[in-house]
Amino acid sequence: MLIKRKHTKYLLPALMIFAVSCTKSFLDINTDPNNPTKLEVSKLLPLIERNIGDGLAMGSSTGGISQVLSAYMHQQSTREEQDSYGARGTNFFIGVAWPTLYENVLANLEQVIRDATAAKNYRYAGISKVLKAYTASQLVDIFGDIPFSEANQLKTGIRYPKFDDDAAIYPQLITLLDAGIADLNNPAANISVPGSDDVIYGGSVAKWTKAANTIKLKLLVQMRKVKDVKADITALLADPTKLINATNESFLIPYGPNGATDDRNPGYQDYTASQRSTHVSPWFYGILKGYNPTILTGNPDPRLPFYIYNQLTKTKAPDGQTEYRDSAFVSIYFGSGGPDRDRSQQNSVSLFGIYPVGGRYDDGAGGVASTTSGTGAAPYRLITYADRLFLEAELIKDGVIPGNAKTKLSDAVTEAFKQVDYVVTAFVKPTQSVPAVYNAAATSAMSRYITSMLAEYDAKPTQQLQMIMTQKWLSSVGSSVDQYTDYRRTGFPVLFDPNNPAMAPGGRVQPPINGDPVGNPGAQPSVPVTLSRPFPLSLPWYQLELETNPNAPAQKTPSTYKVFWMP
Repeated sequence: MLIKRKHTKYLLPALMIFAVSCTKSFLDINTDPNNPTKLEVSKLLPLIERNIGDGLAMGSSTGGISQVLSAYMHQQSTREEQDSYGARGTNFFIGVAWPTLYENVLANLEQVIRDATAAKNYRYAGISKVLKAYTASQLVDIFGDIPFSEANQLKTGIRYPKFDDDAAIYPQLITLLDAGIADLNNPAANISVPGSDDVIYGGSVAKWTKAANTIKLKLLVQMRKVKDVKADITALLADPTKLINATNESFLIPYGPNGATDDRNPGYQDYTASQRSTHVSPWFYGILKGYNPTILTGNPDPRLPFYIYNQLTKTKAPDGQTEYRDSAFVSIYFGSGGPDRDRSQQNSVSLFGIYPVGGRYDDGAGGVASTTSGTGAAPYRLITYADRLFLEAELIKDGVIPGNAKTKLSDAVTEAFKQVDYVVTAFVKPTQSVPAVYNAAATSAMSRYITSMLAEYDAKPTQQLQMIMTQKWLSSVGSSVDQYTDYRRTGFPVLFDPNNPAMAPGGRVQPPINGDPVGNPGAQPSVPVTLSRPFPLSLPWYQLELETNPNAPAQKTPSTYKVFWMP
């Protein structure tokens, strides 16, 4: 029966119709009569949905592509090769994401679409077409040209799929979304309809239709700088109720607590890891704290204890000398060459918290992270209602649609606060006491934060798009693919650059002078940082695919290879 691909490189489900050429050696394996070669669509669907999350999420040992991209987007810092933009085609996490999304997701989606259509189970077919369009779009956004038209076509004799031009794939995805919407709303007989096996929306036709339209909006926004899509965007937004229009309509992959199987968010792995290698980026932390000198200065974000959990208390001694400490927060820099970069901080390093990965809410008490620190049941967020509002704020700001960008930004950030509470209460369900972060009272921390942010928005007209994209980046912590896309097409948010003399004068960056109350009270030293690689405009293709597929291109140069929608 189908199994989920984890660590073993070539252990593949019996039913999968393989997309990559390295599977040719499996074609001669005899059929095992003791194992089924076909599963009902109702059993395939939840596995597919879960594997989309696994392929895209971050996680220190079995996570997907966000483990690389969260470092590239400066929400995570690490000692691994994605530090300083160094991920190659042999990178472990690229080697997890590519096969997971092709073999465990797209191949099985093709099977569901065929079987469901033949059986007139149109809702399953519609859901699968929406998921196929979304997954393929994420692959295009990350890699550019990918196998698409010839992928998963072994039944037609195609063993080595060509790589399609990325610009030619996007229109097919919009057509596929329309086909999915038509199937979802097909009044013809549905022999079987999804229910609890659809772990995203429980089979809701209305919510799936809204998700499909919102995915379409996102794709149109992403390619708007290379194609005139204003009319299409205007038509989609003519009736906002046809898109994701409420917090509980957000497009999420749920994860569960550890039970008979370990269903926790892959990003929760650092709570149980014997060697913690994921660090929360000081750049990300500094913006949340209000330390950044150019944006949100002096405006601390009330979501910080939901985003980051500190194992230390304010005055507790760490495992060893730290590189960056600010009270209880401990981390390392991107591109660090400092003497304390590689010191073990197993029980000291700060971790992603309750909102991104289902970890612990930071109540200031500290404590070594463990398997019982949280539930790990935070969802992977594909597209939220807040994301939709941020897209509209961007469109208004750039004059694509009418409206008030400031008002829409306020709505988006307010919704982002609501979303934190929704994830905590509806999904994570912590055992500790966690306060609400959304509070509309004028004196609340949320209201003060948003009021200050909007005042800054008015005061800095040349930085208004930066404000919109920075807030979207803050809201989407833990889900880094769209962050990476947004940065490459808009140039925002501003990222840490060791070569920028304003950020690292003389190649050194200064942690908070008085941030270390234990090891260096009053004199935390500066840290040398370097960067010799330019920012990657796409990720390298999975090297094993290139080596085994004679129709694959030569490996790209990521710093010069643009995805088609880049201006």
